[in-house]
Amino acid sequence: MAVRAAAQRLENVDELIDSVETFLFDCDGVIWKGDKLIDGVPGTLDMLRSKGKRLVFVTNNSTKSRKQYGKKFETLGLSVTEEEIFASSFAAAAYLRSIDFPKDKKVYVIGEDGILKELELAGYQYLGGPVGAVVVGFDRYFNYYKVQ
Repeated sequence: MAVRAAAQRLENVDELIDSVETFLFDCDGVIWKGDKLIDGVPGTLDMLRSKGKRLVFVTNNSTKSRKQYGKKFETLGLSVTEEEIFASSFAAAAYLRSIDFPKDKKVYVIGEDGILKELELAGYQYLGGPVGAVVVGFDRYFNYYKVQ
């Protein structure tokens, strides 16, 4: 009975894989943990690619651009194209394009290099980004305008 159940489960896995066209993978904790590749990832990705499956790597970490994530994949020994990477930094720039945000207006960024690089690639100007220091002290005239 146990052998039959295991074989049936394996068949169900194959059926599942065959029924799916595109696989979405989170990156941190699924593909890697810190700077270490998670065991079994290369074999799984190779198997899915051999079956003609589309792979998309998704992350809500906006600190890197798709190009920077591509280099991380490469460092880990994985061959992934920028088109297969969907980072929130890219999503922000893609959203601005989707709403026809005017290129002559600036985008104020509170974030890191990944967002800045994706905005540049999309042709947007920006203000803000990484800073060396922020100093806040008592201000008798603090108001909403200064917060802006």
